[in-house]
Amino acid sequence: MQNQILLIFPPQAKACEPPAGIARIAGFLRANNQVCTLWDANIEAQKHLLAQEQHPTDTWSKRAWKNSKANIQSLRDPKLYTNLDRYQRAVRDTNRVLAQSCDTSTITISLADYQEAGLSLHQSEDLLQAVANYKDSVFFSLYEQRLQELLINSKEMIVGISLNYLSQALPAFALVGYLKEKYPDCRLIIGGGLITSWLRSPGWQNPFADLFEQMIAGEGELPLLKLLGHDIQPVSSAPDFDDLPLDDYLSPGLIIPYGASSGCYWNRCSFCPEKAEGGLYSKLSSVQVLDDLKQLVHTYNPTLIHLLDNAVAPELMRQMVADPIGRDWYGFARVSQELSDPEFCLQLRKSGCVMLKLGIESGSQEVLDEMDKGINLKLVEQTLTALRSAGIATYVYLLFGTPAETLQEARKTLDFTVRNAAGIGFLNLAVFNLPNNSQEKAELQIRDFSCGDLGLYSDFVHPKGWNRKEVRRFLTDEFKAHPAIRPILQRDPPFFTSNHAPFMVQLLTIQESPNA
Repeated sequence: MQNQILLIFPPQAKACEPPAGIARIAGFLRANNQVCTLWDANIEAQKHLLAQEQHPTDTWSKRAWKNSKANIQSLRDPKLYTNLDRYQRAVRDTNRVLAQSCDTSTITISLADYQEAGLSLHQSEDLLQAVANYKDSVFFSLYEQRLQELLINSKEMIVGISLNYLSQALPAFALVGYLKEKYPDCRLIIGGGLITSWLRSPGWQNPFADLFEQMIAGEGELPLLKLLGHDIQPVSSAPDFDDLPLDDYLSPGLIIPYGASSGCYWNRCSFCPEKAEGGLYSKLSSVQVLDDLKQLVHTYNPTLIHLLDNAVAPELMRQMVADPIGRDWYGFARVSQELSDPEFCLQLRKSGCVMLKLGIESGSQEVLDEMDKGINLKLVEQTLTALRSAGIATYVYLLFGTPAETLQEARKTLDFTVRNAAGIGFLNLAVFNLPNNSQEKAELQIRDFSCGDLGLYSDFVHPKGWNRKEVRRFLTDEFKAHPAIRPILQRDPPFFTSNHAPFMVQLLTIQESPNA
């Protein structure tokens, strides 16, 4: 009898689109005649918690609970996304209900995060404690109910868990604890982005050897097929989302996530986690990508395609311009000569591109050069102008506190942002973290800072005295307070951030209208 595979995406993460990883693996396995089942435990867990009976006592919680069903439904309505105040109220009230569904003295849960008091996400001992105390998990009753339905023939089952985010770590390990005790015959496999980062950390010593038959770094399709004993030449296929509750996600229409590549085609930026982990760049051919995307559009009729690439390659953009997929799409891109060309941006908009996420990082050319970003600010400004003129929104990422930066350079970033505010739709402001396996780590004075054996970053003494405390004070007192920047930050979608921002292009147009 053929082995059955159950692929699980555990809580707790944003539930605005179906999980890409298990759908990609499902498409691959099914194309190679392997039976598998998908379970998005994340969206089911949030539905489960949001439906729990509550008896709130404070005014905000009473209002949020009273309007909970209407708010959830409105998050699936495009009209909500044309009114920023109503949208933010619906999201924050929904988050309030979710937060109040748990014992808030020990658990902090939101639409995008999950933590438990006294348990570190960076300490293997604490994750093993979540395994041992799985019955204490707020997700236990859901796990118990659903896995009884999904694991009827557990002796023939391989269970794969896709662990991508720190916010999933404690719920995922509680799930492992339940599986190990109730279904000891199941073969447990785990992979995903967070697992990949752990496995590629310097000095990795596996504290979870007793839990998993295999931990997979990187893409899981071929390792799973090998585990099943397949010795034939594998067949590639588009992702398969058939098992997933596509009408349940918290977005105004179905978003289909799709990765055309892994790694980064530039792969030279200093301190980049991708570079530090040694992940190689690989990509599908543009022909296969377009075939897959058109098949997904035909099969699922999505509202939006989310390209997951670290940076969508210019070649793929040109192919999408030449042969549009017939749907709106968005993703990350590097600033390039193509994107500074107004005519190309107009064609890109016609191809369906509604938003590009741009990792600009700094408004100081000296800092960009030190980081080996491979871009110059003149080209960046031309790109922002061209994209805005074409009607393509931008979600700009800025990074503060890198070793090359000082307060003077940070103020150059402030000036750059103010000067280009009209071309910036949304902003993400981050304080620099030093990857443990960064090559540049040897050049810095590392603080005596213990974040656990699973920690991915190190604290360091800034060589120019521009430490985290000073950076945060600058961001609060100067950057965020500037009248040209404040409106950009205020329209950022709470919790869902860039995942919901593409639906707000119309809102940006309304706000910029002379009659608005």
